[in-house]
This record gives sequence, C-alpha cells and structure tokens, in this order.
Amino acid sequence: MTQLTEGAKAPDFNMPTQLNNSISLASLQGKKFILYFYPKADTSGCTKEACAFEENLAALNDLNIPVIGVSKDPVKKLQAFANKYNLTFPLASDEGGSVTENYGVWVEKSMYGRKYMGIERTTFLIDEQGKILKIWPKVKVTGHVEEVLQAAKTI
Repeated sequence: MTQLTEGAKAPDFNMPTQLNNSISLASLQGKKFILYFYPKADTSGCTKEACAFEENLAALNDLNIPVIGVSKDPVKKLQAFANKYNLTFPLASDEGGSVTENYGVWVEKSMYGRKYMGIERTTFLIDEQGKILKIWPKVKVTGHVEEVLQAAKTI
C-alpha cells in the first residue's frame, strides 16, 4: 500500500460522478482542489461530513477550490445520496477501488473485534500542478471542514 506524503505528486484518477460526468486529475489541472475519501454514502458520519462541505462550498468557491468526495459506492447510490441531502459538488465512484488504493486510504479496519477492509476517512488538498499540499488522515468529522477551509485560505 502506498503511503502518500505532503509534497508528493497526487496519483492520477478518472472516476464517474453522480452528475453524469467524470472527473479526473487532468480535468482539475490549474486548480487547487479538495479530494476527500469517505467510507459509505448515507451513513451518519459520511452524511455529516458531506453536509459540512456543502455548507462551506460558497467559501471554497470564493477561493476557487472545488471539492470532490470519493467512495466505492456505485453512481446510482451517490445520486440518491446527493439528492437526499442537496449535495451539489461531485461525488465520485471508485467502485473498482483503484483510486482508494492508490491514495493509500483502503485499509484494514476493526469494529467490535472484527477486522475488515474499508476506506479510512482522509482528506487531501492538492495544488494546481497536482502536488499534495496537505493530508488529513483518520479524519474526525466534527470541525474538520472548518480546518480544511482554514488551511485552503493560508496555503
């Protein structure tokens, strides 16, 4: 498994989104952007995180910093999730899992003593040249988006 570091080149990606288009590293060239990975659409923590990004979207748009959420959910599930919570930013589907693996967020997790593979909630701030500026691993949802916004203003 790759362990990405700040300053490293962001791994390439091209994923379908709930907006009936696809998003790629190349399509974001020339923009700073936020790529955040979350375990599963329409679960409590993931909903809270997505809604917090939506609430702060205007401030991020003012900085010209798009937000992209990534999970292994199929596009149809992402569409239902976005519609239910009025999410307007792209939610990308990495059903095959290659992007989550390349970003090092597909990890062994443990819940109630049971081990399983899953996405570790992680956020990346990536610069105009596709270089990783900042990584927030093992994200705790409360206050996270505000922290990302603060960093986006100062980096």
